Amino acid sequence: MIFTILYSVVLPIFVLIAVGSILQRVFQLDLYTLAKINFYCITPAAVFMSLYHSDMSAQLLGSVIFFYALYVLILYILGSVTSKIMGYTKGKKAAFNNSIMLDNSGNYGLPINDLVFKGDPLAASMQALIMSLQSLLTFTYGVISIQGSRLNGNYRSVIVGFLKMPVPYALLLGLVMHAFAIPLPVILAQPLTYAQQSMVAIALITLGAQIVKYPLRLYRKDIYLSMALRLFAGPAIGLLLIYLLGIHGIPAQALLIASAMPTGVNTSILAEEYRNEPDFAAQTVLVSTLVNVFTITAVIALSHHL
Repeated sequence: MIFTILYSVVLPIFVLIAVGSILQRVFQLDLYTLAKINFYCITPAAVFMSLYHSDMSAQLLGSVIFFYALYVLILYILGSVTSKIMGYTKGKKAAFNNSIMLDNSGNYGLPINDLVFKGDPLAASMQALIMSLQSLLTFTYGVISIQGSRLNGNYRSVIVGFLKMPVPYALLLGLVMHAFAIPLPVILAQPLTYAQQSMVAIALITLGAQIVKYPLRLYRKDIYLSMALRLFAGPAIGLLLIYLLGIHGIPAQALLIASAMPTGVNTSILAEEYRNEPDFAAQTVLVSTLVNVFTITAVIALSHHL
């Protein structure tokens, strides 16, 4: 089973990551421009369309949101305690917490979910919701924490910076239009669909390009601490919450797999966007993504027993 999961689910994802790495080596891509495309176009479109087409009951929706809130709260506490023990600066603490709280639930998690569950509508809707919640976290806490550390408490500028972010508006609009069944005109639906469908390829290629920009530094303790919390503590917390909340079947399997994603490419995109520990962010994405080949395979196998 493990070999089948590795070959048919995990390794196909790394083909596009490898393509991005090769393109970066050959052409020296403009990563800042790629980050802007993801930041202001692709991700907002994907978040809006995922919520607009969501297919979950209100009860399950509430359970998933409650699960996710507890999940990221526990990770935040673990990250903050670790940062204090290690004596990290405000900027480094923000980057460290982002590296364990912001995962690849979209550009990595969506294709994993699709391959594991063979396009099951319920599983796909759950992953889309997790991706939307993750995007909301990324462009609220993720942005505010970095800006706050750089602006030394000037939270007026932080709030103004947050209000310029497109993803929260896309999330709210998608939720409202779904709730009231507001039809989406074809002239808007089609380009949004194109953007959504391009997200996986563009994000994975961007990830591949980003992880080769900086040399691999295997001696850095902070990277291993981040990886341990992201890849081992993350799914352990997810499994504990699944049992405590009494979630079963496909929802439980989807949530466990979603909790085992590597550090998200958005961690590196935010670091690149705001020039806050970009080297550390890229290293955590690289190392956690490579090690995730083995950890996600084990978690997928474990999820079959839920």
